[in-house]
Amino acid sequence: MKENCPPRLMLFCAALIAVAVSSAAQAVERIKVMALFPEKAMVEIDGTRRFLRVGEPSPEGVVLKSANARGAVIEVEGRSEQYQLGASYGGNFAATAKREVRIPRNRQGSFVTLGSINGRSTEMLVDTGATSMAMSEVEAKRLGIPYRFNGKRSGVQTASGVANAYQITLAQVQVGEIELKNVDAVVIKGNSPPGVLLGMSFLNRVKMEVEGSVLILSKQP
Repeated sequence: MKENCPPRLMLFCAALIAVAVSSAAQAVERIKVMALFPEKAMVEIDGTRRFLRVGEPSPEGVVLKSANARGAVIEVEGRSEQYQLGASYGGNFAATAKREVRIPRNRQGSFVTLGSINGRSTEMLVDTGATSMAMSEVEAKRLGIPYRFNGKRSGVQTASGVANAYQITLAQVQVGEIELKNVDAVVIKGNSPPGVLLGMSFLNRVKMEVEGSVLILSKQP
């Protein structure tokens, strides 16, 4: 006598198959950055072009974290990396238990990436010689940081001598999927440095490794 499969078991098996098919369909094999704009990017995902905006996931689950004319930080399956214009990336995008960001060394030998401060995008230069994060007052104003109101007057040593500055605490700093709260920083009078120096007040709170020409920042969630 032939046994019938219970209806509930059949539904359960069908659900498992649907999940497996959906997961397979969402697996990303290759990504290529076609065009870059402020907070937007045209990205080719497995041969399909998608226009991505920061924070909005594509149908494949790819998320643009930040973008400007120099590059983009893109999250694929829980892993964020720096992507350069025109370059094609592929391989294993599987999520890791820790939050990780990979920053390639540029032609000048520096590690430059995109990040955000209090939700606003900015370019960051990794600087292990800086005791804290640093930026010019021009950049602070662009980012909407009320350094004169919340900051403490001080002086910092620069290549040109001692410069007037304000000591502040940044509520939120994010590089890829690594987000830190209450990060010490200084705002330096004038228009130097360009962008933001990602100093040790941030770097001391993450793990740093160098793999060939790539700097890897990681942090347990």
